[in-house]
Amino acid sequence: MGKKGLVDVLLAVGFTAASMLLGHERPPDDWIRLDLFGYALTALVNLPIVVRRWAPVGVCVFVCAAWALYVAAGYWPVVNSMAPLLALYTVAALRPVRTALACAALLGAVWVYAGLTAAQGSMATVAAQAVVFPLVMCRFGRSARVSAKREERLARLTEELRTEQQDRAREAVAEEQARIARELHDVVAHHMSVISVQAGMAAYVFHTSPQTARGALDTISDTTREALQEMRRMLKVLRAGPGEPQEGWASYDPMPSVTRLGEMIERVRAAGLAVELRTEGEPRPVAPGVGLCAYRVVQEALTNVLKHAPLARARVLVVYEPHHLTVTVTDDGLGATGTTGTVGGAVAPPGRSDPATIGRGTGHGLIGMRERARLYGGTVDIGPLGEGFEVRLVLPTSARGTERRGDASDA
Repeated sequence: MGKKGLVDVLLAVGFTAASMLLGHERPPDDWIRLDLFGYALTALVNLPIVVRRWAPVGVCVFVCAAWALYVAAGYWPVVNSMAPLLALYTVAALRPVRTALACAALLGAVWVYAGLTAAQGSMATVAAQAVVFPLVMCRFGRSARVSAKREERLARLTEELRTEQQDRAREAVAEEQARIARELHDVVAHHMSVISVQAGMAAYVFHTSPQTARGALDTISDTTREALQEMRRMLKVLRAGPGEPQEGWASYDPMPSVTRLGEMIERVRAAGLAVELRTEGEPRPVAPGVGLCAYRVVQEALTNVLKHAPLARARVLVVYEPHHLTVTVTDDGLGATGTTGTVGGAVAPPGRSDPATIGRGTGHGLIGMRERARLYGGTVDIGPLGEGFEVRLVLPTSARGTERRGDASDA
């Protein structure tokens, strides 16, 4: 039994006890003092209030009928008038208007019958009471019904909002997981490609050129250390709770950005790939996300060249335009001759793939390029260029340009 059920029990018991006490006292003239039959009728009028919420119409009809029988037996009607009024209020609060008006008419008829039986006072007064009291209870009941509907609607809207917030939170988590997956792919794919090439070269020249092999091992050590640092940085982000300041960023190397392309290209050169870096325009600071996007796209493009065309010559062109940053990575697809692009003049293990294979790369990498560019309102064009391949990234560096491109991508 809930709180409302307990309230109904207390009301039924209270009405019954009060009616019996009032009826037991000497009633006005011409009315019979309560006897055993009167006590039984009083209980029949008041006790059904316990189940008024489960069967409001049935309780109202039963209570009015029991009250009419109570009046017909000659007992004082005022004693048991509260239970019928409460029953009518319940019908108005829980049932449609027509049902409430029908029950109000029934109660009004019993009220008039009680007035006729009493033969006291004017009929106009009795008729007015028979109309006003039931209508007042109907009005109160309807107000309670409207309030209950409003609360129910608010509760439903609150639950829908909570569900929507949970869905958005899950989507945000999924997007963050996808972002971390792309970060891990970029970090691991690039550094492992460098390590693989350097390890193969070290084994290739181990006996003939120990100095070159030692240089390759040093490159492997540096590359491994940087890969671990970048993965630690991402794990630090994952461990930080919502709203917590990510103080751990300061304890690691700066976030990869377009300004650190030179460091990455030096490692790629050490891996045996001839890479030329050229900058046009006046270099200027860009947003961290834009710089990271450019860095990762160049990293992925050079990783594909290193894996599929390690003897090719690659070029990285960074152009600072007034409102955009353009980064282009190309390779000639012809393969280097002699000892160009190798550490200490050693020749990297030969290998060559079709340009179409380079374009495909690993699906996650190309998807990651496009998603990164779209996130910052930019574009990525990937396709063959002569015997080689070209990756061209255009990113807006102004808030207006980002907004305009973002709107265009959403259209």
